[in-house]
Amino acid sequence: MSTKIIILSIGVLLTIIAVLGSIKGSSGKRFMNIKLIVAFAVIGVLMMIFGSYSSDLVNYNSRMEQVSIGNKLKIDGPVTAVRVVSPIDKDSVDCRILTMGVYPESHQKDIWVVIRPTDDRYYPQSDHTNTSYKRDGEWQVVTRFGGDKGEAYDLIIYEADSTASSFFSSTIAKWKEIDEYPGLKSEEMPQGAKEVERIVIYTRKNCRGVF
Repeated sequence: MSTKIIILSIGVLLTIIAVLGSIKGSSGKRFMNIKLIVAFAVIGVLMMIFGSYSSDLVNYNSRMEQVSIGNKLKIDGPVTAVRVVSPIDKDSVDCRILTMGVYPESHQKDIWVVIRPTDDRYYPQSDHTNTSYKRDGEWQVVTRFGGDKGEAYDLIIYEADSTASSFFSSTIAKWKEIDEYPGLKSEEMPQGAKEVERIVIYTRKNCRGVF
């Protein structure tokens, strides 16, 4: 359960307690001391406001997300396999980048970018919950990093069948719903996802807490 949901839930609970505590019994006395009622009501309302504001702020920051582009690899000759064009191996990148690449004309499978930071977990990347965008031999997807400055990441490109793509999409949707991103263990990666390229990149700044 996310922090904002916990804050909202506690705020609602305190407000309900304040309302119930203000009810007078058969003796004409309230169930709670008036000072406690006021305190619970004020704290409850403030927590609900804060929780709602935090949620709106997160959504606003998501809409205003700034994405940069790293260094680009020059591809000569015909494209015969799925390749990463940007960033390049050993590149230092910002917290949010557009990972781009190319694919051969006959390519039919979905393309997924998965990052593996130093916690040895795998994090599929997506603009929402979809696969990388493909068109006219080029693909791209927003890629997000959340580690320390200089942290190393494996940036891995997978070709995925429909079953693997559905797994990645549903996993991301579940993480978004609970607002927690625990990553996937190696054994949890779907069998229908085949690694086709892997590079190492580094974050050029501290990306912790960046939306």
